[in-house]
Amino acid sequence: MRPDILFPLFAPLTSLRGIGPKMAPLYKRLCGEHVVDLLWHLPTGMIDRGYSPKLRQAEKGRVATLVITIAEHAPPKTPKLPYRIIGADETDQITINYFNAKGDYLSTLYPVGAKVAVSGLIDRFRGGWHMNHPDYAVPAARRSEIPRFEPVYPLTEGLSGKMLRKSAQLALEKAPELPEWNDPHLLVREKWPAWKEALRLAHNPGEDNKTARRRLAYDELLADQLALAVIRRHHRETKGRALPGTGNLCKKLEAALPFSLTSGQRQAIAEISANMKAPKRMLRLLQGDVGSGKTIVALFAMLQAAENGAQAAFMAPTEILAAQHYARLSEFLKPVGIKVGLLTGKGRGKDRAETLEKLASGELKLVVGTHALFQDEVEYADLGVAVVDEQHRFGVNERLRLSDKGRGVDILVMTATPIPRTLTLTAYGDMDVSRLPDKPAGRQAIDTRLINMERLDEVIAGVKRAIAKGARAYWVCPLIEESEKSDLAAATARAELLTRSLGANNVGLVHGRMPAEARDKAMAAFASGTIKVLVATTVIEVGVDVKEATLMIVEHAERFGLAQLHQLRGRVGRGAAKSSCLLLYDAPLGEVAKARLTMLRETEDGFRIAEEDLRLRGPGELLGLRQSGAREFRLADLARDGDQLEIASDDAKLILSRDPELQADRGKVLRILLYLFQRDAAVPLLRAG
Repeated sequence: MRPDILFPLFAPLTSLRGIGPKMAPLYKRLCGEHVVDLLWHLPTGMIDRGYSPKLRQAEKGRVATLVITIAEHAPPKTPKLPYRIIGADETDQITINYFNAKGDYLSTLYPVGAKVAVSGLIDRFRGGWHMNHPDYAVPAARRSEIPRFEPVYPLTEGLSGKMLRKSAQLALEKAPELPEWNDPHLLVREKWPAWKEALRLAHNPGEDNKTARRRLAYDELLADQLALAVIRRHHRETKGRALPGTGNLCKKLEAALPFSLTSGQRQAIAEISANMKAPKRMLRLLQGDVGSGKTIVALFAMLQAAENGAQAAFMAPTEILAAQHYARLSEFLKPVGIKVGLLTGKGRGKDRAETLEKLASGELKLVVGTHALFQDEVEYADLGVAVVDEQHRFGVNERLRLSDKGRGVDILVMTATPIPRTLTLTAYGDMDVSRLPDKPAGRQAIDTRLINMERLDEVIAGVKRAIAKGARAYWVCPLIEESEKSDLAAATARAELLTRSLGANNVGLVHGRMPAEARDKAMAAFASGTIKVLVATTVIEVGVDVKEATLMIVEHAERFGLAQLHQLRGRVGRGAAKSSCLLLYDAPLGEVAKARLTMLRETEDGFRIAEEDLRLRGPGELLGLRQSGAREFRLADLARDGDQLEIASDDAKLILSRDPELQADRGKVLRILLYLFQRDAAVPLLRAG
């Protein structure tokens, strides 16, 4: 296979006719920058233009394609009125309305006396038929140019459906014919088209495209699993090193801890220690519910590396989390006599230069940071273990870049999102897994209550009483700004209301669009107690640790997923004081929303919640994209069915059994990863392996 066969897929979208410098940012915002991104931006619906009645038999409120004779034009007397065109068939007449249109253009489009085919939504108004701004208007002789079926795509402001459909068809023309990677017997049995034909059918939903979308869903899942296979091979073929440790530092740490380790923590520490003692590289996932003590387990692994004279790096996804971990680890390690460094993209000057120098010389054994930990300028004397916090926020490529900073680096990745056992292998098939099923002793249960939004004033009054007694509260809203299309509360508007009720000095605001510095400042003010109520979007979902916070209010809780609500609730109950979580909802609740909120009220068991989340909505939203952390599956969804995986694409389903016949050889692994390119990690992995 020639590599250049793939070049058209990764050509910039600006190579397509009609996408210039002005339009390119709109496409980038919607789907990406390359032709392949547009190919995978698939329709979510369809318009059927096959309804072609005579006007007397027409049904209002339907999309219809009509052939009419133009009788007259009625230009508007004032700019606010529409330009009207009167047309008729043998049975009745219809008015075509255009707002803010140019008369010269319409005179050319609709010549008086000519027969014209128009397609659009028809309706009745004041006893007559009307069609506003037809989607199509062509001479009757060219009626065949109006498509019978028309795909409906997700759009962004400034980009019309017509423009996107045209660009998608141009992208399909660029898609190359690729050699088949699936087994022939599978294609015959499932009646699947070839890859390019499947893409064409998926973008033309009027045709029989269920099998096409099913094939693409299968390809997506197959690519995901083959990517894991390449990762496993790369990991197993890279030489590891034994880091047996002496146990001295770990014993000092345990003796100094202000609490006792749980049985789950001891088990995980033992499993990780055994991996590190072996000459093979460790790649282990540490799963733990909110507040289960994953950081302490990771610290024991880092100290075991230090006992061998090696270094350890702890990578967090944001500067806020990195700073929090740095502060906590520094506190734990004071009695042990080990110093921790901090390295983020924000730090500059003397402190940063000193940290880099100490890492390069080996004087600094432990470092906490963000993506800055694997930048080119960062050198380690002997990196032995890398800990990756919030694994789902990072891609495989980032994990590999950090491990490439040393020789045979052991990797421990952590996630605070509980994952059902039925999905762990699929999600993290390249890793060994340790679980922390219990929480540290002394943690109190969180009182979770469901409250109708109609009682908002009562809730605010309750918050006012609580902060007067010294409490601190999170108030989470799902949006940042008011939207005409949404009835969701906006964080900015809610912050203003709470400021009026609770006082300007008591309320702060954080959201994802704020500059990092302003966000850090607000978080620090809340952590120190300068402000008592922090209004936020879901930027506080994971990792934020303010032990004094005892009250969590989630507005429009019915709009959140179970796992997300569980993570938000986990921001409180981290100290000794009793904590509460108020889930505000709009009535009436749908069945699924009611089941979600009832489950939250009944249990704090994150793994039980995750299983219920899987049952209610499938794993796509629960897990996100396992390898890049950037987006979810586009077509595939999974549900457990005995010893099989059920792959659903729209209303079409395919059972993919765990059948050895479906295993691909090395050549197929490489081909499918290149062809589908579903993961950002694919190319770096192929280079590395």
